[in-house]
Amino acid sequence: MDNRVLATNLVRVRHDRGKSQEAVAEAAGLSRAAYRAIEKGRSAPRVESLRAIAGALGVPVRDLVTPVRRLQRVRFRSLKRLKSRDQVLASVSCWLQDWNELEELLGDRIPHRLGPLCEAVQGARGTGIPAVAALARSHFGLNEREPVHDVCGLLESVGVKVFAVQVATDAFLGLSVAEEDGGPAVVVNTWDRLAVEHWIFSAVHELGHLLLHLASFDVFAEDEDEDQEREAEAFASHFLMPDGVFRREWADAAGLAFLDRVLKVKRVFRVSWRTVLFRVAERLPKDERPALWSRMNFEYQRRHGRPLLKLAEPEASPAGVFRAPRPSALAGAEPASLDEHDFQGDRLARMVRQAVEGDVITLSRAAEILGLSLNGMRERWASWVG
Repeated sequence: MDNRVLATNLVRVRHDRGKSQEAVAEAAGLSRAAYRAIEKGRSAPRVESLRAIAGALGVPVRDLVTPVRRLQRVRFRSLKRLKSRDQVLASVSCWLQDWNELEELLGDRIPHRLGPLCEAVQGARGTGIPAVAALARSHFGLNEREPVHDVCGLLESVGVKVFAVQVATDAFLGLSVAEEDGGPAVVVNTWDRLAVEHWIFSAVHELGHLLLHLASFDVFAEDEDEDQEREAEAFASHFLMPDGVFRREWADAAGLAFLDRVLKVKRVFRVSWRTVLFRVAERLPKDERPALWSRMNFEYQRRHGRPLLKLAEPEASPAGVFRAPRPSALAGAEPASLDEHDFQGDRLARMVRQAVEGDVITLSRAAEILGLSLNGMRERWASWVG
């Protein structure tokens, strides 16, 4: 038994089950120190202990000792090194395996339809990112005036898988997986300190990478490429807010106070207020752009009695925020925010229900796939209607 494989799987499964080290150790009849040593790969458990740990986590022993297939064709980059990077990749690999296995069991595979779009995008890159975003919107059946109401459903409709993970950092917002590794897929960090608007933007941002930067998908590349990030940010901004309708909505709200004007447009397109300011700033001289940030924060603080942003290193008005055009690079407060119901994938849960009701998989297997406890799965099963 490879201690490193066991340690990696323990952390992944424990996080997926939402359990603490103390809870697993207690349920398995081990001291916290003994369990921690096993999870750190510093000691190997006896067979009886391994079975007890598997029972505490509600998984077969084989799930803890079998190596997870390492993804290769992945774009996973962050603003700083992540200790949890390998765990995230392992979780994504298992999720993709479950998804593709379900599709095969049910005979319900949706061939993705990004191939022709990728070719068209490469041919249109010389016309600029707004034109590329318009081309992508047309491929998804969106007209130039139509906001994106359900980004998960939109992506799943063309065979792009969507997965949510929770990583406690704003340095990592998402990743994407190429077709060769079971994708195409986008993975979004849905940490509760990141606004739902960031989740939506990140999903489209990763779509941008799938369309624009497939040649650079390499799991061993960890540092962000500023030029590619800038292109993906611009793609997401123009995909979510087509230029013509954005200009119209912004002009229609011209009589409102600046804060209300920004928030109204933000609600229309279901984006962050930063994305709105980014688009307004695109049309201003560079030396006038920081004033937008200052004005937004000033009006919000005057009205609500507190600053708009709550960052790890607070700074009321960072002057360089628009010099590196990254509309979703910072996590912070999101006024008039959406909630988690605005970012939900449907297809995996729908396939799980179909498989359970058709006796293709057990309820416990369904719980594993959806990351629920067995009791939580039973509650969901009991709630299915129609």
